[in-house]
Amino acid sequence: MALLLREALGDSLRRTRVSQSRTLREVSSSARVSLGYLSEIERGRKEASSELLAAICDALEVPLSDVLFDVSGLLADGLDRRTDMETTAAATASAERSDDGATAEPGLLAQEPRMVIPAPAAQALAAA
Repeated sequence: MALLLREALGDSLRRTRVSQSRTLREVSSSARVSLGYLSEIERGRKEASSELLAAICDALEVPLSDVLFDVSGLLADGLDRRTDMETTAAATASAERSDDGATAEPGLLAQEPRMVIPAPAAQALAAA
């Protein structure tokens, strides 16, 4: 599942607040937003309006542009992770097919992908 904008914003705001060793109460008071609502924003459960986001950034004394830059990185990383997971899933599905096209037994999908190197043909062994 892709990382949502509200989750990335909340993560960035929380990391900023924690890095400043500030409490939710301090920031919520300074931003003039309820402690519970700020907590919901940080947990990515509520969408912050642009005005509220600006007030929170002012309370944290961090430019909104810095938060948005951080969020864009989080979202890009989330997309990269999703792309990597899709690639891994495709490789796993491909590796689980046998030479005759049958799929592997259930439960093997959760295992790490394996490389299977076929044994040399009996004729090649006799010639060596």
